[in-house]
Amino acid sequence: MSGLFGSLTQTVRALSAHSKGVETAGRNIANVNNPDYARQRVLFADRGTVNTPQGAQSLGIEAKAVEQVRDALLDTQVIRERGRTATLEAEGTVLLRIQASLGESINRAAALDDVTAGGLATSVTEFFNAFQALAARPTDLGERQNLLQRSAQLTERFNVTSERLTQVDQDVDVEIATEVEETNRLLSSIATLNSQIGRMEINALGTAVDLRDKRLSEIEKLSDVMAVETQVNAGAPSQVDVFIRDSAGDPVSLVNLATVTSSVSFDGNQLVAGTAATPLQLNGGSVQGLLAVRDGPLADLRTGLDTLANQLATAVNATYNPTGATGDFFTINSADPAESLGLAAGLTPTSVKTSDGGSAGDNTLALAVSELANQTFAIADGDLIDGTFIQSYSSLVSDLGRAVAGTESRLEDQTLIESLVREQRLAMSGVSLDEEMTDLMKYQRAFEASSRIVSIVDGLLDIVINRLGRG
Repeated sequence: MSGLFGSLTQTVRALSAHSKGVETAGRNIANVNNPDYARQRVLFADRGTVNTPQGAQSLGIEAKAVEQVRDALLDTQVIRERGRTATLEAEGTVLLRIQASLGESINRAAALDDVTAGGLATSVTEFFNAFQALAARPTDLGERQNLLQRSAQLTERFNVTSERLTQVDQDVDVEIATEVEETNRLLSSIATLNSQIGRMEINALGTAVDLRDKRLSEIEKLSDVMAVETQVNAGAPSQVDVFIRDSAGDPVSLVNLATVTSSVSFDGNQLVAGTAATPLQLNGGSVQGLLAVRDGPLADLRTGLDTLANQLATAVNATYNPTGATGDFFTINSADPAESLGLAAGLTPTSVKTSDGGSAGDNTLALAVSELANQTFAIADGDLIDGTFIQSYSSLVSDLGRAVAGTESRLEDQTLIESLVREQRLAMSGVSLDEEMTDLMKYQRAFEASSRIVSIVDGLLDIVINRLGRG
């Protein structure tokens, strides 16, 4: 009797265990297209043995826990590579905006003079060509009108290009501020998940698998914004602490257990954390890419454009108004040269000078200004630029082109590296339909076999209880 009842009890437990296996396989199959999901598996174990008059007897099998199939090292690598990819993606996006703001078609492997028509370079060339045409026919009203038209186009091109680059700079700051808001939201979410996981795993570490998936997903999203580090809390192994390094390389705590210890903010120049506004060291994430372009290629281009506008106005005015008493051609504000470059007040087709007090047919000033197009300037000689105007501008554009090309090349390599790491993690933690279908059939057959045992034991008990002893 005790043997049959014992067998029945063991079989019922087996049914429960195999049912858990079917349930877990079904959950895996349902999440086959969920990128944040890690494959789960049931851990089966014997409940132990007891001594009986008939000898040692097993207490049966049970499903002790459901665990995730994860590799902590691969998870860390994915987080790190995601941050690096996000940096390059942010850089590439802003660089393309800058290129569009210039209005130039850039050969990214260009030599210095390889800038195509359509932007500022064309306007500079047309401006000096207009002065050359005026020098050929200094009394022609049509050439004078053409000169003023080309001059207005040139100043407008400088103004508009500078305004667009300023807008890109401001847009980057707005985007960084938005990313900082997302960072603080994610930190709060991670802290909340820590709390929930801690409550659910008080007596069963590692069982809150779905919450752990969500927490890792939030950490990966955080790495897209800025690279952080995580470590298991020494006193609470179910929870993770999040921190980042400051400019000296020391850790700055962001999340400890269920508390956001430091929020992140943007002071206009860098990211800081905590009440002491500690500057943070960025080693990945989109914010690093945004800051790198804003303070690098974008700042260099804006400075170069201002310098070019200053040199153009200075050289043309010095040639057009050699005595300093008959009126300049350009006006400019040293605070924002490219954006403020304009034509001097009172310039009309009839007031444009071709000479400094000479006869009506004298073209000395117009010719001298036109020759500035081919003049080579040198910073060593006290000028503001090196080379001609076109060479100086082409150098700026080519630097940008090389920056775009370099970022795209590095992004291509980085994307491949991230893809390889993701594939390695997918091989470890991803759901395989073939494998899950095999497990599903295995658990189904085990469940059916256990059900058959229950039926057999039930029949034997019926014989023992209801039929033995009858005549």
